[in-house]
Amino acid sequence: MSNFSKYIIYADESGDHSLSSIDPQFPVFSLSFCIFKKSDYTKFVVPMMQDLKFRFWGHDAVILHEHEIRKNKNDFSFLRQNAELRRSFMQQIDLLVRSAPFQVISCVIDKNKHIEKYGSSAWNPYEIALKMCLERLLIFLRNNCTKGKKVHVIFECRGHDEDRELELEFRRIVAGQSNWGWVQRNFSDFEWEPRFAKKSVNSSGLQLADLTARPLALRVLRPEQENRAYDAIVAKLAFNKTFP
Repeated sequence: MSNFSKYIIYADESGDHSLSSIDPQFPVFSLSFCIFKKSDYTKFVVPMMQDLKFRFWGHDAVILHEHEIRKNKNDFSFLRQNAELRRSFMQQIDLLVRSAPFQVISCVIDKNKHIEKYGSSAWNPYEIALKMCLERLLIFLRNNCTKGKKVHVIFECRGHDEDRELELEFRRIVAGQSNWGWVQRNFSDFEWEPRFAKKSVNSSGLQLADLTARPLALRVLRPEQENRAYDAIVAKLAFNKTFP
C-alpha cells in the first residue's frame, strides 16, 4: 500500500502580500489551493491540458500563464491578431477549467480592511491565507483520505529566500506552532510535505492553479464586474474565505 495521499495539491497566489506598499489598483492578496485526485489528474487533467496545447500551438512546450494570456504576451501574442481566434481560445480555456476534475480552497485578503481592523499588529496576509487554506485542506483530507498518508502541496518557486520563508511558515503551521488564529488545529493526522517547482517544469496542476487565483481576487475586489473566469471556478469551490 502506498504511503502517499491519493490527492495532490497545487497552490498559487495573485497579488503581493506587502502591507507597507499597497497597490491601489489591486489591494488584495489571493491564495488558491487546487485539489486533484491523482487518478483523475493522470487520466483526465493532464491529457486535457496537452490536447489544448497541441490544438493551438502544435506542441506542448507552452506554459499557460494567466497574466500573459490576459496581456496577449509571448506565446499568446497571436491572440491579439485575430478576435475570433482569441474568442475560441478563451472558450477552450473556460471549458478546460470547468471540465477538469478538481476542487478549490481559497482565501482572499482585503489588505486595506485588514490594516483598518488590526493596525500595526496586522499579520502577514500570506501567513493568514496559508493557515486558512491548510486548515480547510486538513478538514477535506480527514473526510476523503486515509490518515497517516503523506500529502504534497506544490508551490511555484518565487526565489530562494521567499521559498524558504514560505516553507518555514508552512512547517510551523502543520506543527501547531502558528500563533495566529482562535483555533489551533491538529495536523498530525497526515504527514505534510511542501514542494517548490519552477514554472519551467510545465506542471498542469500549477498552471490550473495560476488560472484560478486572480479571478478569485477580482470577485472580492470588483464583485459587480463580469467575471467569466470566476463563473468557471465557482462550482469547484470547497471553501472560499474573504478576510477580514
